[in-house]
Amino acid sequence: MTTLKTGIFWFTNDLRLHDNPALMRANSLVDRLLCIYVIDFGWRASSQYAYANEAKNPALFLRQSLNDLSQSLEGLGQRLIVFDGQTLATLNELIREFDVTDVFRSDNAGWYENRTWAVLKNSNAGIHFHSVDSHTLFDLESLPFSVDALPSSFTKFKNAIGDLKPLKPIEVLHYLPEPPLNNYSELERVDHKNLNLLFKGGETYGLAQLGDYFSTEKPMSYKRVRNSIDGWDNSCKLSPWLANGCLSVREVISTLYDYEKNISANESTYWIYFELLWREYFQWYAHKNGARLFSLSGIKQLNSLGSYYPERFQKWLNGSTPYPLVNACMIELKETGYLSNRGRQIVASCFVNELAMDWRYGAAYFEQALIDYDVASNWGNWQYLAGVGADTRDKRRFNLEKQRQQFDPDGRYIRLWSADDELRPLDSVDAADWPIS
Repeated sequence: MTTLKTGIFWFTNDLRLHDNPALMRANSLVDRLLCIYVIDFGWRASSQYAYANEAKNPALFLRQSLNDLSQSLEGLGQRLIVFDGQTLATLNELIREFDVTDVFRSDNAGWYENRTWAVLKNSNAGIHFHSVDSHTLFDLESLPFSVDALPSSFTKFKNAIGDLKPLKPIEVLHYLPEPPLNNYSELERVDHKNLNLLFKGGETYGLAQLGDYFSTEKPMSYKRVRNSIDGWDNSCKLSPWLANGCLSVREVISTLYDYEKNISANESTYWIYFELLWREYFQWYAHKNGARLFSLSGIKQLNSLGSYYPERFQKWLNGSTPYPLVNACMIELKETGYLSNRGRQIVASCFVNELAMDWRYGAAYFEQALIDYDVASNWGNWQYLAGVGADTRDKRRFNLEKQRQQFDPDGRYIRLWSADDELRPLDSVDAADWPIS
């Protein structure tokens, strides 16, 4: 009598059916498959940097993404089970309950996720664990160096990559093994109609935005407008779906190549690839550095000045600093869960330089506030700007007045977000704790 193989597929940063090689492997190796997602904020319990209040936009975007994935799985006779709690405990319980033989996931750059995976493997001898690259342009086998030998800067990485072509996306899945019988409740749906969000979560919307953007002439002017501080058409606007894997980066690059072949190729279309290559570098950067991604001294092991001032932190995140452009950016982030790349650099520079804050508090707030939060890109970029990351320079300090004159000369953006433009003092007390009048 043949014993049925039962697998668990742990969805993390791959909430899609297209170009999902880890799910494809599960499809070929097991007879029954349990598809799960765990909403796990366990890292916050042990993190002094986590902001207490839950941001609404990322939570809604994630829930929409899970809804969309659930509907796609139902079309293949599957179902998505969503748990709230600790991932390790959840997976261990499911492994025992369903006599699981195989566990599958896509590779993840997150230190917390990788530690959970390692502990899970060590505590479940005899079970086969499968982790497959799907969040990057290249996989380990195609890189011309090992992760440990990752070049120390982006420029060196780009030169080492040379003309290496990204992996091609695989076909969309049209079949999955049936789920084992269980009594778990269905996913609670979110009504899209009543949500006024800039972005809607899910593979369906990610693929639609990809198609919409590359059906226009916008890619041909990308480099010229990419630094704009506002405007839907000034960038690809793909990052939210890329971050949680509703959209495959290999699908994006394949679409870009088709555009260059069939429509037009210029410096701007190349620059889209250039930006995706930056994202790629930070993914492998996170894999290489692990917990050092969250260290005050960064990968350079430098003494990084910066403290935590509760009043300054609150003024920064609420948009009530002495810097109107920073205020507008922070209000937009709080209201929408999104901020332009230029805006992120401006507020991060202010946080590190003008406010003299420990950069990790800023990075942790971004982690909770951004709908396009990606552990590698977020923490890698904050290290970069703070001068403790993959950069040959020290801190990158932006002249905030010059940034305002260049990117919001008429004050339109500041007015749009009703930002506080009154020149208030940064602190209400001085170094001796005396009130400042």
